[in-house]
Amino acid sequence: MRVTYLLAMTATFLSAMAVSAQEQAPPPAAAPKPAPPQLVVAIAVDQFSADLFAHYRSTYTGGLKRLADGVVFPSGYQSHAATETCPGHSTILTGYRPGHTGIIANNWFDQSVAREEKQVYCMEDPAAPGSTPQKYTRSLMRLRVPTLGDRIKDVDAQARLMAVSGKDRGAMLLGGKKADTTLWWDNKGFGSYAGYQPQPVVTAVNASIANAIAAPRAAFALPAHCEAVSHAVTITPTQTVGTGRFERAAGDDKAFRVSPELDAATLAMAAALVDDAKLGQRGHTDVLGISLSGTDVIGHTFGPGGGEMCIQMAQLDASLGDFFGELDRRGIDYLVMLTADHGGVDAVERNRENGAPDAQRVDIALTVPEVNKALEVKTGLKDVVLGDGAFGDLYIRNTLTAAQRATALKAALALYRAHPQVETVFTHAELQAAPEPSGPPESWSLLAEAKASFDPERSGDFVVLLKPRVMPLAVAGKGPAATHGSPWGYDRRVPILFWRKGIVPFEQPLGVETVDIMPTIAAEIGLAIGKGPDGRCLDIHAGPENICPAQ
Repeated sequence: MRVTYLLAMTATFLSAMAVSAQEQAPPPAAAPKPAPPQLVVAIAVDQFSADLFAHYRSTYTGGLKRLADGVVFPSGYQSHAATETCPGHSTILTGYRPGHTGIIANNWFDQSVAREEKQVYCMEDPAAPGSTPQKYTRSLMRLRVPTLGDRIKDVDAQARLMAVSGKDRGAMLLGGKKADTTLWWDNKGFGSYAGYQPQPVVTAVNASIANAIAAPRAAFALPAHCEAVSHAVTITPTQTVGTGRFERAAGDDKAFRVSPELDAATLAMAAALVDDAKLGQRGHTDVLGISLSGTDVIGHTFGPGGGEMCIQMAQLDASLGDFFGELDRRGIDYLVMLTADHGGVDAVERNRENGAPDAQRVDIALTVPEVNKALEVKTGLKDVVLGDGAFGDLYIRNTLTAAQRATALKAALALYRAHPQVETVFTHAELQAAPEPSGPPESWSLLAEAKASFDPERSGDFVVLLKPRVMPLAVAGKGPAATHGSPWGYDRRVPILFWRKGIVPFEQPLGVETVDIMPTIAAEIGLAIGKGPDGRCLDIHAGPENICPAQ
């Protein structure tokens, strides 16, 4: 499924969305465009690590090729330790690290909520009646800081802000609290917050996507350069990965989601929103946030090292090329930024085959149920630790007495620190006392990385960081083949790319942070943001001139 194909299917608004230059009325003669771009297109490719970008860079011929020929920071960093989707997206258009955005993880535990289940989802209002982490009421109430779009709206109420993603958290965190339209893939089409009444254009694109899903999908062709990585890797005796081609039966919306088709549909919706809202065509600086989830769901399902990811990279490149072509045909002056919310590491089984024999799955003894069993034997206290995994933020149950909590914490710290797969453990007190991170992100200590994710109200009583190459998935074949979330480079490093027509290309290999993106775009559009954000403006203009304000 390609972007142009979906656009062609959406007959109800073809009069507004031209699919070729001949169908598009020529732009009227106008005064020269102002210096600031009229449209900011901020793209987050979920789980698009710096390693993936480097591996496939020479094969790009479409949209990723265009961006790779612009201003390139190949060593960008999601500099914090909690490298997950929610905290990563929260940094991109706010300029703040997760410890300041308040979005410390995908899920954390809030023992102050009234319901019995204390785990909360990052985009949830846990006070809403009936809301649970599994079936939740969506809200941005936990985001503590404004997005770029929120700041633009404060000075120009006529600016339009829109966001679309394969995941709710991707769209919500790029769009912000003042977005005009926030859309995400919701089972069988793009939806939004409770009570949302879709615009006709959204209904039309959803209908086109539904028609596409209703037809069977033949296997994607395997590009010649993918042959070297397309071989079967055994995860369990009944599960292999590496040779998938994304063919699916008619009506299989689950297979649609775990394929390059998801990103093509997301970009088709984004293109439709551009036309429907006339983004970048009204004399205001508009913002379009696009979070592409296909790379992440494919990376989790198959691992990022096989033929499936190679096909995904080729299709993503082509779909982005289609999308940029649609913007070009409309004569829009746009600035593109592309980055990722986090990186990723390959499946343990493939890593072992490919020169990393020490790659391993986390010991099941580190999962919370097993930890609680061990702590009950040591302390006599039952179910004292709250957490949703073998690492990250962990909490001591607050229904214990102060003395019991102290006993439980001491025993838990000793248990984790003694385990050979654990790199280090930081307590809440240690993180609260640590200074804010500074300096090049590639040289930060683990304490600095954990501090960047630390919120004194929301973070755990202690934070567990696993050793390198320990995949935090305990049992092969149950759940994803691969995941992310570690403080190590493969999860922290992401590309940061900028492109605008006429920009002088250059490449800067030194480390920068994703929190630098918002101040950089703000400088490009002439938006004063003052002091406060953690990030700094990056001068993306080659030569001695510097568009960044004094810092």
